[in-house]
Amino acid sequence: MFRVSGRRIGFWYRMAAVLCKPPLVVLFKRDWHGMEHIPADGGFITAINHNSYLDPLSYAHFQYNTGRVPRFLAKAALFRGGFVGSMLRGTGQIPVYRESTDAANAFRSAVDAINKGECVAFYPEGTLTRDPDMWPMRGKTGAARVALLTKAPVIPVAQWGANEAVPPYAKEKRVRLFPRKTLKVHAGPPVDLSEFYGQEPTAEVLRAATDTIMDAITELLSEVRGEPAPVQRYDRPTRSSTDGPPLPLADEESK
Repeated sequence: MFRVSGRRIGFWYRMAAVLCKPPLVVLFKRDWHGMEHIPADGGFITAINHNSYLDPLSYAHFQYNTGRVPRFLAKAALFRGGFVGSMLRGTGQIPVYRESTDAANAFRSAVDAINKGECVAFYPEGTLTRDPDMWPMRGKTGAARVALLTKAPVIPVAQWGANEAVPPYAKEKRVRLFPRKTLKVHAGPPVDLSEFYGQEPTAEVLRAATDTIMDAITELLSEVRGEPAPVQRYDRPTRSSTDGPPLPLADEESK
């Protein structure tokens, strides 16, 4: 039985691969780089830009082929029943309960998974990018919080191409498969967060660590796109000053 860091891929992950990989292989070309940066063992974090509803499948395909399956943080509502809910539960994805007393459980579950030697995938932007040119936005601090708690490697991942097939926020709800698009997924070396280890986890420290992660993702995406990224990162308006559910590491962030 194929194992990944002590966790069996299992029936549901294999079913997801059987259902999703063939159409991805047939309908899209692939441009993958950086698989050597995915740790062979031990817990780690991947931090990924988000510019299409399709890109989680594109990234998951890339990651699955490295032999290390990711655990995503997903909205709790998706787990509530039906085939999708069964698939998410069966593959061990992590529900996020926003605006509730259970909100911090997702981050605790992420820490537990990493400490058990698994990969947890974060989309630090928290949603599809709102940047007009689809560069990464200002990130939320969840990935940095978990990284500083676990000291696990943070692997930046840049994606491009899924947005050309399934554009975000398109007025016309139409998939553009032809001409055949190339799904580009590039992973980079671990982000160096060592300067933040041992520091008091204030909001300023968490923000600086998050910006370091986002800088690495943006630099990778600039290479993928072959053009310079904007100097100023887009920052969408938020409803509150918090960047996510608090952990003991980051209580200051919610003040």
